[in-house]
Amino acid sequence: MSSPSGGQPASPLRQRITKFSYPYVAKLHGMPTLTLPAITLVLALAGVFAPVAIAVPALILLALLLAWLGFLSWPAVGTGPRFLRVFSILIILLFAVSKIASS
Repeated sequence: MSSPSGGQPASPLRQRITKFSYPYVAKLHGMPTLTLPAITLVLALAGVFAPVAIAVPALILLALLLAWLGFLSWPAVGTGPRFLRVFSILIILLFAVSKIASS
C-alpha cells in the first residue's frame, strides 16, 4: 500500500491504524457537519473552565483526538499544517500540565 501522496509505501503501523480507524472515521463522516467541531469545542471549554479533575482528562482527550486525526491526515498535508497540528497538541498538553501545577 502506498501513501496517498504517492511517496513511499505506508508503514505496517500506519496501515494497521488506518484500517482500525476506518469505521470510526466513516461514522464521523456520516454525522452532521458540526459534530466534530462541537466535540472539540466542548472538550476545550471543559479543559479551560472546569475543575482540574474534569479539565485535565478533557484536555488529554482533546490532545488524543487531534493527534489521531493528525496522524491519519499526515501524508496528505504539507509542512506548515503538520507544524500547526503538532504545535496545537503540545499547547493543549502544556495547558493540562499548567492546570495540574496550579491546583
